[in-house]
Amino acid sequence: MVTLLAKIFIKEDTKDVRKVYGSMCSILGIILNIILFAGKYMAGFVSGSIAIMADAFNNLSDAGSSFITLVGFRFAGKKPDTEHPFGHGRFEYISGFIVSVIIIVMGLELGRSSIMKIVKPEPVDTSIAAIVVLLFSIAVKIYMFAYNRGIGKKIDSAAMKATAVDSFSDSVATTVVLISVLLTKFTGINLDGVCGVAVACFILYAGYDAAKDTISPLLGQAPDESFVKEIEQIVRAHKLVTGIHDLVVHDYGPGRVMISLHAEVPGNVDIFVLHEEIDTIERELRSRLGCEAVIHMDPVETDNGQVLHLKACMQEQVFNINPEMTIHDFRVVKGNERTNLIFDVVVPYDYKGSKEELVGRLQEAATRLEEKYHVIVDIDRAYVR
Repeated sequence: MVTLLAKIFIKEDTKDVRKVYGSMCSILGIILNIILFAGKYMAGFVSGSIAIMADAFNNLSDAGSSFITLVGFRFAGKKPDTEHPFGHGRFEYISGFIVSVIIIVMGLELGRSSIMKIVKPEPVDTSIAAIVVLLFSIAVKIYMFAYNRGIGKKIDSAAMKATAVDSFSDSVATTVVLISVLLTKFTGINLDGVCGVAVACFILYAGYDAAKDTISPLLGQAPDESFVKEIEQIVRAHKLVTGIHDLVVHDYGPGRVMISLHAEVPGNVDIFVLHEEIDTIERELRSRLGCEAVIHMDPVETDNGQVLHLKACMQEQVFNINPEMTIHDFRVVKGNERTNLIFDVVVPYDYKGSKEELVGRLQEAATRLEEKYHVIVDIDRAYVR
């Protein structure tokens, strides 16, 4: 059904394919959940089953979740304006987080009602109508899980992945209810409450996992390692770039990424030639990765043997302290009484030593090379993994 709808609504000239996919799947989710609500409500009313009636209202809340996702895609697709020059893409993360919270609330409510059933067991409806409705619900929810997960991966949508988790949780919950019904029907053993607690724990974990995936981008998570490697490969492929550092990826929502970085370039090359090279790299990053890029040029010496030797020596010392540490912006400034070795050290977040300790060890290493060497070090933290 989703494939057919995509052929109808997504044309070659469709500008915001992401918004259309998200809106289409959300509307389909609303319709299917309302159908499930109506069917379960009627079956529960006819059979007198409170459990099926409760599950019906669960589907009604799922329709509300799909509506929230729809609103999220609508807002996320809005064009940038004066108040939000980077667009509204993070609305998608917000809507996904709200859906995750709903999953957690439903899990808590299911856990509460299940514990009550353990304390005070209630008769379980085992009619054919109840079994047929439950089977139909499981089939629909598995279908919803499949298309939400598929489209979520296709457009890399945290909101749709959260909705897929919601559908999968519902299918598992209903499956356990069905097993409980069949067990009661054929053996007379009522494990409705125990099964409910197990399902509640599963739903709570699924909700937590979905919330983590949606809230992390809002908090400013580190970019994907493969994306960082692509950036580095594109930049380093240009001969005038001798190194890069201080790479920062700013995520303003799916498809709305800005990056900034420092590129080390030879200090003896004409500034206009270097500027043209940097502009070329920025255009290439935009066309190949779909992100805006701002690159700062750091001139370095590439033909001074003494500077290159001193840089290699200090890099070796930093590596011996911690293999994950690197240095950049290395400069040598000579004075009458001492020679300053000026550079930045990129320190991993799990490094436990103090800045004073690190600088002290580097100063000792520099003094061993020559007594007049004095290190001036700035400590950086990497914004990428």
